[in-house]
Formats: sequence, structure tokens, C-alpha cells
Amino acid sequence: MTRVRPLAVLQISLLFGAAQAVMPALGWLLGTQVGGLLADYDHWFAFVVLGVLGLKMLHEARTGEHVGPRAVGGLFTLVALAIATSIDAFAVGVTLPLLEAPFLLTIATIGLVTFALSAAGVLLGRRFGSLLGRKFDAFGGAVLIVLGFKILIEHLSS
Repeated sequence: MTRVRPLAVLQISLLFGAAQAVMPALGWLLGTQVGGLLADYDHWFAFVVLGVLGLKMLHEARTGEHVGPRAVGGLFTLVALAIATSIDAFAVGVTLPLLEAPFLLTIATIGLVTFALSAAGVLLGRRFGSLLGRKFDAFGGAVLIVLGFKILIEHLSS
């Protein structure tokens, strides 16, 4: 992005905040019925999605080419990132009834904190991205790949 529009910050923050709030809600709602089945595969889904997006970012950083429609900032990519980075929140949602946590307050807090941190991340990312250029893209891609491996290893070792 050459310039971060306030609407873009709002859209990205809402998307990530909503994903982080919806996943534990789904975990809470579906956990007792199909949570075990989904938990058997959610880490593989996160690993593949984060790995593919990370490799895409590394490729773009190396070549300067953007792959796919509207590249890294495209709606599909942002939705995939929001979902992939919030999959572990699904597992958290399964445990919410066990903790006797207030459901709506917990979900709202998760969503609002993620919204605020996403907005800060977009603004800081734009600032540092303009200083570091492609190196920042490569770093972001590497972080996604490491995050995918982290999720996979944590789930396989537990």
C-alpha cells in the first residue's frame, strides 16, 4: 500500500476482529457436538493456509511480482489470513463453558482487542513497510510460515 486510507484500516481491523470473535463463539456453540472432529484437522488447515500465504509473500518479495488477484492486500487473502490466524481461537471457544467465563463479555473483549491491535499493526506495518520495502514483505511471509509450523507442532505434540 502506498498510503493507508482510514477506510482500509477500519475494514482490515473489522475483518480480523470479527474472525477472532467468531471463532471462539463457533467453538463454544459447536464444540460439544463436532469439536473433537474439527480439532483433529484444524491445525493442518492453519498450517497449509499460512504456509501458502507465507510462500506467496516470499515469492513476491523476491521477484517484485504480485501473484493472484490484488495480491497480498486482496480480499481473498485477507479473509484467508483472518481465518487461518484465528483457528486456534476455535479451540479456546470449546473451553469457555468449562471456565464459566461470561460468554458475551469474553467474545466482545477478544474482538475489540484484536480490532485495536490490527489497526495498530496496519498503521505500523505501513510505516515500517515503506522503510524496509521488500524485506518487510519477506519478513511477513516468514512469520506466517513460522506461525503455521507453530500451530502444527503445538497441536501434534499435545
